[in-house]
Amino acid sequence: MKNSSKSPKTAKSVAKTSAPQAAVHYRVEVADLHAHLYRVTMTVASPAIQQMLRLPAWIPGSYLLREFAKHLQKLECRQGGKRVAAEQLDKATWQAHCRPELPLEVSYEVYAFDASVRTAWLDAQRGFFNGTSLCLQVPEAAALPHTLEMLPVADAQSWQLATGLEPVRIDKAGFGLYRAADYDTLVDCPVEMGPFWSGSFEVFGVPHRFVVAGAPPSFDGEQLLADTRAICEAEMRFWHGSELESYQKESASRTKDGRQSPIPFKNYVFMLAAVHDGYGGLEHKNSTALICNRKDLPRLPRSTLAPTTHKQPEGYTTLLGLISHEYFHTWNVKRLRPAELATYDYTRENYTELLWFFEGFTSYYDDLLLRRAKRIDNAAYLKLLSKTINQVNQTPGRLVQSVAQSSFDAWVKYYRQDENTANATVSYYTKGSLVGLCLDLTLRAEGKTTLDAVMRGLWTRCAGGPMAEADLLVVLQALGGRSFAKDLERWVHSTKELPVAELLERHGVQVNREPDQVAQQLGLRVKESGGLFIQQVLRGGAAEKAGFAAGDEWLAVQTEGEPWRMQALDDLTLYTGKAKKVTALVSRDKRLMNLQLTLPAASQAVRLSVRDAAAANKWLDSSS
Repeated sequence: MKNSSKSPKTAKSVAKTSAPQAAVHYRVEVADLHAHLYRVTMTVASPAIQQMLRLPAWIPGSYLLREFAKHLQKLECRQGGKRVAAEQLDKATWQAHCRPELPLEVSYEVYAFDASVRTAWLDAQRGFFNGTSLCLQVPEAAALPHTLEMLPVADAQSWQLATGLEPVRIDKAGFGLYRAADYDTLVDCPVEMGPFWSGSFEVFGVPHRFVVAGAPPSFDGEQLLADTRAICEAEMRFWHGSELESYQKESASRTKDGRQSPIPFKNYVFMLAAVHDGYGGLEHKNSTALICNRKDLPRLPRSTLAPTTHKQPEGYTTLLGLISHEYFHTWNVKRLRPAELATYDYTRENYTELLWFFEGFTSYYDDLLLRRAKRIDNAAYLKLLSKTINQVNQTPGRLVQSVAQSSFDAWVKYYRQDENTANATVSYYTKGSLVGLCLDLTLRAEGKTTLDAVMRGLWTRCAGGPMAEADLLVVLQALGGRSFAKDLERWVHSTKELPVAELLERHGVQVNREPDQVAQQLGLRVKESGGLFIQQVLRGGAAEKAGFAAGDEWLAVQTEGEPWRMQALDDLTLYTGKAKKVTALVSRDKRLMNLQLTLPAASQAVRLSVRDAAAANKWLDSSS
């Protein structure tokens, strides 16, 4: 790629192509790579006299108002080549005064320097955006066809483009014209650009593409494709089971007589940005945007530095879990989704109490399906499950907030965490996944059905569309043979503890107890970087009773002898010996304070292991 200090010139070949008839057309080009600016030219075919234009304030799947309009600048409106008056009505809404017989052309720039999966990014190495960050909405035309024209960058000729949008006329690199059935579809298909690595595979006849930006020379793309394909196949079988097998047989014998595939998408794109430090994903109907640490990518088996040893990074399992999670969302949240989110209002919060189901149950299945896809073994799966159980048990907020409340409050609590978050809230991801575990193991213990069958039953009942908690209760009763209303009331709508240990023991899993980490025993969450800094003080813990506060720097500890400098929390066991009480020297707002800390009895963490392999495998291997 040629690096230039000047704004890159945009290739004209695609720009001159005419777009098919669409209610709204967007032409997106790079205004300046080094200033991180996109230029958008939007054409409204039949504007209203007072045409409203709005940019979303949030993106579905990430429940926080992010105010994307803060990055929009230089908005101008024209008709017939002449300027049209436009006024801003609020933080993200403009009104253009139009002649309805002429198309309205709106041009503006968007600053793009957020490396997350939620917004937009542009520099000399990579471009990425979600439509919610770049594409103004025309409310009256939201349900009509939209087109997107992506212009190539002349000064970045090695760049390619990947998106889940339907192509109309594109070049070999992927730049050109795309269409969407409506605005929701348009903004649900992120765009990745750059000199990325690309690979592909098919699962049950559905083409999948995987693109990776920022991969190091050691990256093993074939390993990533093989593992991802196994995950996709396991999840397609999970959702469509016998129906998929029947369709495959009919396809092979050419007797399907026009029958449609049960898979609800025709193609799928994984877009992964590998960075020095980052993690996350955001689901879409036929694609997902992912971020991972570069060091967690799978590595080629041979290295001149280590020719006789080869071990995949531990973080690679975490990446596979992320892939599994976001792919499962293709069914569970993008199609089967809360009734309150049947249609999106992009201007405000869209509240639901069901994130414990849509995010929590997805979190239950993401690692379990890694096990069923044979990407991890029983020991690795139970290690991951142990981590989730400990995360919930070590969160005092689980006794304050129900997981249904956590879902509803996501807009102001989960996505706006502070030093008191662990004391006041519980994660609908982690506790929701344990609710899914408890429900699945209860159903299996009673012998009539499984949560797998319930999920498929919900898919059928709701026709792969919006659902309510009442739908879940109906399917549970139909398949499980009794009402589960009291179970959900206790596990979802109250703060009572979940029967995790009891249910695991009934399915061949040994629940072991071992001493917890020092931080958890004291009731602290800390940062160890050039010193020992207190980030959170957990409710009811020894540190809270001693008077520790978030923001303190723990400098030293003293027993009956001399004081010792603290650099890491594990230093405490080195310097305290058998002492029951110590004096902690902390710095708060540049003042030195002595806190009297009573050392607690060792708390216990959960570590799971297989006790009865036959019983455990009935659950871990099962997909029925």
